[in-house]
Amino acid sequence: MTEPTRPLTDDELRALEEEYDPEARFRTVTRPIAVLSGIVLFLLAAYHYYTAGFGIPRATTHRGLHMGVSLFIVYLSFSFLARNRHRTDGFAILGVPVTDWLLAIGGAVSAFYVPWIYAQLQFRVGNPLAIDIAMGTVLLVVLMEAVRRSMGWPLPVIAALFIAYAYFGKSMPGILVHPGADWANIVNHLYLTSQGIYGTALGVIATYVFHFVLFGVMAQKIGLGQLFIDLATALTGRFAGGPAKVSVVSSAMLGTISGSSIANTVTTGALTIPAMIKIGFKRHFAAAVEAASSTGGQITPPVMGAVAFLMVEYLGIPLRTILIAAVVPAFMHFFGVLVQVHLEAKRLGIRGLRAEELPKAGKVLREGWLSVFPLVLLVWMLMSGRTPFLSAFWAITACMAVYLIQRVMASGAIEGVKETAAGIYEGFVAGARQSLAVTAAAALVGVVIGVVTLTGVGFKIAFMVTSVAQDWATSFHGLLAVLPFELLSIQTLTLLFTLLMTAVVCVLMGCGVPTTANYIIMVAVAAPVLGMMNIEPLVAHFFVFYFGVLADVTPPVALAAYAGAGIAGANGFKAGNTAFRLSMGKAMVPFVFVFSPSLLLVTQSFTLPDFLLAFSGAVLGIIALSAAITNWMLGPLLLVERMLLPAAALMMIAPEIVSTAIGAAILGMVLLRQYLAGRSGPTPEPAG
Repeated sequence: MTEPTRPLTDDELRALEEEYDPEARFRTVTRPIAVLSGIVLFLLAAYHYYTAGFGIPRATTHRGLHMGVSLFIVYLSFSFLARNRHRTDGFAILGVPVTDWLLAIGGAVSAFYVPWIYAQLQFRVGNPLAIDIAMGTVLLVVLMEAVRRSMGWPLPVIAALFIAYAYFGKSMPGILVHPGADWANIVNHLYLTSQGIYGTALGVIATYVFHFVLFGVMAQKIGLGQLFIDLATALTGRFAGGPAKVSVVSSAMLGTISGSSIANTVTTGALTIPAMIKIGFKRHFAAAVEAASSTGGQITPPVMGAVAFLMVEYLGIPLRTILIAAVVPAFMHFFGVLVQVHLEAKRLGIRGLRAEELPKAGKVLREGWLSVFPLVLLVWMLMSGRTPFLSAFWAITACMAVYLIQRVMASGAIEGVKETAAGIYEGFVAGARQSLAVTAAAALVGVVIGVVTLTGVGFKIAFMVTSVAQDWATSFHGLLAVLPFELLSIQTLTLLFTLLMTAVVCVLMGCGVPTTANYIIMVAVAAPVLGMMNIEPLVAHFFVFYFGVLADVTPPVALAAYAGAGIAGANGFKAGNTAFRLSMGKAMVPFVFVFSPSLLLVTQSFTLPDFLLAFSGAVLGIIALSAAITNWMLGPLLLVERMLLPAAALMMIAPEIVSTAIGAAILGMVLLRQYLAGRSGPTPEPAG
């Protein structure tokens, strides 16, 4: 294996992103198609920019237009097989196969059809015409193939299984049986109503997410991403394991404008991973740190990988409420990664960066403060109650203004204006292109949601899960009866087992399904499970979201970890396992805020004492678990200490005063023993 520690070139990073991110595997096209696609994408972005500032048209028209244009470009941009994207086989027009032209046109026409007949729908819903069924069938086929090309097989297979369930309902076993629906009724529900393809998922992408994707691209263009990396280096690079801590902090910052784990990994990892290897971290560990940190970007306000805007629609609460609720859990994730990085650096004796290797924070801010202004404006507008799309409109406008100032200062007035126009065009095209796959996925997820509302399967699954959890809880409670006191009640055990099963399903569903799509599906299928346990809706939504995100660093489909491993020249599976271990804070915290919703700050049951107990318990629990995993606290751990600390962590994350006190006492005894022993630790291991 080669052992490069140099930063990768832009072409190498682009190739790496294409390798691990299906959404970036665009086909090689002829110049006429490139020009056509560029113009259409620019017009799509310009349309969304205009409507964000001056008003969005009727929902069905807006969603249909967005989906139709997106599907048309998907078939020009993605080939039938990703491995053949650099060549054209068979009969083609301008380098695009005729079949792709037919699918592109079919997708656009069938998407535009519903807005076109909208005025007549009130007379036809429930009694569709033959042409309605035909158009709906075409759109379903085109959507499945579009998602398969841009994201892979998992989501189309899931959608097909749900459609089969709706059709063959009478043949289903046990509680899953239902009257079934013929094809006309299925298409009617999924295509002609707002319960399916044209539902909330597509609406959120077209109304909110597109604008924030565009903002992220424009923010990167004005240098905000590089400023984050430089500032993180200046602030944290000097401490033990400096580049690893830079990776954590810079990825957290970049997460405020980027919702993609893989893009975040490639962007920051191009600099931080070689630096981590250079000072002594093992290659797989360097890749894992970057992947775990970058995955945390999806839970970082204000973008949160687009899920924040879906929560607004599903829960009917203001966006600022969701952003406030996300702050503490996001902090816990990055805190958990930082603790493990610090302990690993201490265990291996790895230094920080030298003074001459560090930029000056003051200089970084003086030179780049202007690029921070759009983000500050965005957050201020969101927190002051402005609509998300209007906030995005002004933030994008601020990015364009900053870019103009930068170009004029660098190149002069006339040349600067030309460069600004070209840059805005490139940014709008790139932003629209990044939204293609997620648009197709959101529309197809609408199929899953539609089947759930048509058949009521979500509540049937909820009943099955809670019944199994109650049986397990009863059995386990019997085993605990030997204790002289009741450690956990049957109700608590039932909730715990329900959460564990839900978490496992979320992670498995997230293997190959994008975070946004996974969240939408799990809200329809798993959230009713948590609702039956009397968990507040906001808490339930955050729980399924967090475990869906965890799939990006959970082998065998840990795409962010594999991208990091590609930069590091490391074993991808090993990097994925390590990234999962580093993300233990993210895995623990959802259980904390279920048992103590006060951790989310804005829940109905918030009280300051509950929050302080949950917060301190989570912090101490993360420290205890991190020490046990790393085998280091103030020095190497004894075997009995390494066995006791995970138990202490579990007791502290269950926010009850007795269990937290017991866990804290165990942690305190370990710390005291290590302090009194005055261990300096063995000679640090070579990083290899």
